[in-house]
Amino acid sequence: MSVALDLLRYTPSGEPRGYIKPIQLRELWFHTGTACNLACPFCLEGSKPGDNRLERITLEDTLPFFEDAVSLGVEQFSFTGGEPFIVKDFVRTLEYASNLKPCLVLTNGTDPLLKRINQLDSLIYQPNQVAFRISIDYHDESKHDGGRGTGSFQKSLESLKALDEKGFKISVARQMTINEDSNAIDRIYRTLFRKQGIPENTTIVSFPDFFTPGSTPTVPSITENCMTTYHSKKTREAFMCSFSKMVVKKNGKMRIYACTLVDDDETYDLGSDLKESIEKKIMMRHHRCYSCFTYGSSCSEI
Repeated sequence: MSVALDLLRYTPSGEPRGYIKPIQLRELWFHTGTACNLACPFCLEGSKPGDNRLERITLEDTLPFFEDAVSLGVEQFSFTGGEPFIVKDFVRTLEYASNLKPCLVLTNGTDPLLKRINQLDSLIYQPNQVAFRISIDYHDESKHDGGRGTGSFQKSLESLKALDEKGFKISVARQMTINEDSNAIDRIYRTLFRKQGIPENTTIVSFPDFFTPGSTPTVPSITENCMTTYHSKKTREAFMCSFSKMVVKKNGKMRIYACTLVDDDETYDLGSDLKESIEKKIMMRHHRCYSCFTYGSSCSEI
């Protein structure tokens, strides 16, 4: 057994590493590429204009995975970036996907979406719902714009309102702060929604700092004992790697990764066969696994 393989299966102290054994494929994510119109310094994907760490996908790239996922009983297709709406093919991909299953799109809600928002009208009448989650990092405009650029806050709110008025389901992603009073902060967001004419009961999804790609923050190791002591069978099944996978394009090839949050680590590359990928154990060794373990973090709305 190689040293590298040891570190996958065991913690530095030699304890068996915690893992998740996937149960089924309920959600399949597609990464549309790390190119983005913004260059947020905190971006967990390191996305920025012209970035090509993960390449832009086309409808033709996704077709085999749509077919395989449906045959495996998938319940939803979800899309993240980068910024999906800078991808020329993206609306066509959404049209195809929403003929098969409900879809969720993660977007920053700024210029790329606003410029194409009328192209989305036909999606309202698709057989399956298309939902949109827009990032509003903070309820304070200056703090949000400090990371995303002047005017981003108002553009994102404009997109939320426009999508809601068109009849789409909407949600908001925000950033968590250490030792925050989450309920109090969510109440401030709901006051903001009401003032903007956005439904007060809009779903809010909160995320801790996941750090940028390639970061190696020091976090406690997750052992098998941790997973059985602090988590039950039910809560282990709520980990995204238990029920979802993500498809990315790297070096011109479509690859399947264990989670939306680990595409910066090649040990989470599960190959190119979707059926085979859902039969593989997922070792909890990435520092972002600790956020899932501790905070119950999840990109999914299932």
